Amino acid sequence: MTTNFQQTTLAGGCFWCIEAAFNQLVGIEQALSGYMGGTEATADYKTVCEGNTEHAEVVQLTFNPELISYREILEIFFALHDPTQLNRQGNDIGRQYRSAIFYHDDAQKQAAKAIIDEINQDAIWPDPVVTEVNEQMPFYSGEEYHQGYFNANPENQYCQAVVSPKLAKFKKTFASKLK
Repeated sequence: MTTNFQQTTLAGGCFWCIEAAFNQLVGIEQALSGYMGGTEATADYKTVCEGNTEHAEVVQLTFNPELISYREILEIFFALHDPTQLNRQGNDIGRQYRSAIFYHDDAQKQAAKAIIDEINQDAIWPDPVVTEVNEQMPFYSGEEYHQGYFNANPENQYCQAVVSPKLAKFKKTFASKLK
């Protein structure tokens, strides 16, 4: 049996949390932290954090659609962050922390727009979703130390204060989808 893996790229604030969650899901072959959506021809952590490139911190997912649907990925994505905060997530402020979906084909684009419409119509959040839906752009892999950051640095103050509580909620909510 040949599996046709697909990719999508998501931005939901700091990439450590999004990457740590998605790497635990059945059907996710890889969740890779990096940068996308900027105006510069390259990106690295320092320049992205300075806010000079317009890139967002993203996680590029390679997934098996036979095991996890794109819709399920988006539902999990919207549960992992607050998609109503413009250019920020909590205390992480700046365009690099925006909420965005970088679709890789037209079906992903349509699915992303549809779920955002549903979330807004159902008033899931008290404010409207501000998640951008953009065509994929060049992806720049994050530095090696960012890959699997939470698992390698659980004692880090940010990980304890922000990532760990989000992952605990994620594991409880999506227990049936964990590896």
